[in-house]
Amino acid sequence: TTVAGLVLLFLLSTWYVLDGAGTGMSTLAMTTWQFPPPRYEYDANVWSWSYAIVMLGMWWVMMVAMMLPSAAPTILLYARVHRHHQPHARGPHVFLFLLGYLLAWLLFSVAATLLHAMLERSGLVHSMLMWSSNATLTGALLLLAGAWQLTPLKHACLAQCRGPAAWLSRHWRPGATGALRMGLHHGLFCVGCCWSLMLLLFAGGVMNRVWSAGLAILVLLEKLLPQGEWLARGSGVLLLVAGCVMFFV
Repeated sequence: TTVAGLVLLFLLSTWYVLDGAGTGMSTLAMTTWQFPPPRYEYDANVWSWSYAIVMLGMWWVMMVAMMLPSAAPTILLYARVHRHHQPHARGPHVFLFLLGYLLAWLLFSVAATLLHAMLERSGLVHSMLMWSSNATLTGALLLLAGAWQLTPLKHACLAQCRGPAAWLSRHWRPGATGALRMGLHHGLFCVGCCWSLMLLLFAGGVMNRVWSAGLAILVLLEKLLPQGEWLARGSGVLLLVAGCVMFFV
């Protein structure tokens, strides 16, 4: 049941994003294999409150679609451990754990939406294509992500995501409230691990199918592969090189 629920949530969130996430825009038109994406002239977009809410929903659902596959092992292990220790317990504990995890990404999505609005208003991100129109911004985002990939804090957060059994044993809390708090706690570790990679969506295109899929796969491999920590370091070096190159494009 838990597996089916996670698969359904992933499919629905992915479909919603591919369908434009309520923006009325075509994600196919916002998708390109070219990096950096082509630059076009445009008028800066002034957001209304209703549009800001749509964009917040877009960011949050996109985070669900991108992060759920890599979070699934921890969620499924929590469900298994909970059933083992409390076989007769009633209540939506697994749902609350998942909700707590998603609330952490909602907090990130609020910050990303505010940043998105500022970047569009300043003319640094294209209001229709939703990708960087400024080489300096692209380079800075690449350098930021590359540097974070190499920091001890990044790898401390990554270790929590890569070892769900050890994490659950250290942070287990009983009851429904405990499930919600555990999910939020784990989600914050995940945000700490991946926030700089998610900001790269501004560089390659927030709604760019190729770019978002590539970042989601990188996150998944970092967390699941035995050599995931070295993949994070290697990608960090490549991102730093790419960021330096952008300042000479």
